[in-house]
Amino acid sequence: MKAIILAAGKGKRFGEITKKIPKPLIKLGDKTLIEHNILLLKDNGINDIVINVSYLSDLIINFLGDGQKYGVKINYSIEKPEPYETGGGIQYALPILGNKPFLVLNSDIYTNFRLSDLSLNENDLASLVMVKNPAHNKYGDFSFNDGRLQNNNENMMTYSGIGIYDPKIFNNKEFSKYKLIDLLVENIRKNKVSAVAHDGIWFDIGDKKKLNIAEKLFS
Repeated sequence: MKAIILAAGKGKRFGEITKKIPKPLIKLGDKTLIEHNILLLKDNGINDIVINVSYLSDLIINFLGDGQKYGVKINYSIEKPEPYETGGGIQYALPILGNKPFLVLNSDIYTNFRLSDLSLNENDLASLVMVKNPAHNKYGDFSFNDGRLQNNNENMMTYSGIGIYDPKIFNNKEFSKYKLIDLLVENIRKNKVSAVAHDGIWFDIGDKKKLNIAEKLFS
């Protein structure tokens, strides 16, 4: 299975830091955010990785290279002049990802989720990893019941930024700049999205405050 790490965003919530350093290259412990996720993929047997880049893309590409130093293969999907958002970015990378289901991983999360625990049912178009609602997203994203996601207000949980997607989910979707969550809402309505819950380590590292909280793991 291939995987795509989403790393094209500008990371504006980090303020001055990301004017010179792209968010995926911010350090957490002795490794950058994106390195943690490359190694997570490798540890789970996923060695063929696509990374979408846009903002300060040359810094990311030059730092990571072709993946050889990590024991993986890295290809890049370059979005210019601006990022295509999460949904558009994945759709743009489909020629590299191929026609089989692939894993999607946000570059700004840190987790110990065992990726091998995630699978895609035959009739589904996506399967997501859900976590308890953090303080910054206290109302959650989707309703999670009996392994299915629904668009109601019961048992709300937060999308972790980890999921398996069938490329068919993008069929008949006109390419544009759009968020992945918009595509998910459409397919949840069609009962095409399953999920699993993760109650282990998971951090969304979207700003300096959240980074400081995650850094306590490494102190």
